[in-house]
Amino acid sequence: MHWLVDPHKMRLPAPNEVLPGRARAMPVPERHAVSGAALRPPHPDGSEIAEFGMGCFWGAERLFWQTPGVISTSVGYAGGSTPNPTYEEVCTGRTGHIEIVRVVFDPRRISYGELLKRFWEEHNPTQGMRQGGDHGTQYRSAILAHGDAQQREAEASRDAFQARLSAAGLGTITTEIRPAPGFYFAEEYHQQYLKRTPNGYCPNHATGVTLPADFFKSEGAAQRVSDAAKAIEQARRR
Repeated sequence: MHWLVDPHKMRLPAPNEVLPGRARAMPVPERHAVSGAALRPPHPDGSEIAEFGMGCFWGAERLFWQTPGVISTSVGYAGGSTPNPTYEEVCTGRTGHIEIVRVVFDPRRISYGELLKRFWEEHNPTQGMRQGGDHGTQYRSAILAHGDAQQREAEASRDAFQARLSAAGLGTITTEIRPAPGFYFAEEYHQQYLKRTPNGYCPNHATGVTLPADFFKSEGAAQRVSDAAKAIEQARRR
């Protein structure tokens, strides 16, 4: 650990250390700066939500908004205890939150498995409470699953990627995989930050390890596409 890093930022806060936060939600733009899609719900019929922590959320968000089949992206905080935190509060390590990118996607155009493939391949999931030179609990790797199907597929992808990492002589995955808790939007200036600041901070922490090309062709992905199509058809008949 870098000698200048506050050791308190490298562990989750005890209950008596958690900052109180606030009741009021963070105001954010109505529309995505790139796609023009809504940032807040409701989202298009049949769409799904995925949430990932990959270190600094600026680059992670751009990775996903550039992915075909993704409708909208936003950044925020999740996984901790402080309601509606500010960025400065998250940086203290006393909220327990992770920097999260929320991805709204069309499962008829891209599967959850394909999003997982990008997640694993575009950061280093073995580093615990950091990502490269960014140290602190907010930078830990995480998959926050929306539903049992996502949870199962995320766990399967972890096991598949761990086998690839081990074969490459790399470490053990420390990624948290758990049901998605509440998501708190980050401040307006963080939303689509690299659209507004094209040369902004965007480190590359990829390990160079990849998942099999056919990983996303899973039974779970096919089932979600089928379920989404049925839901849309049922909505049209109402």
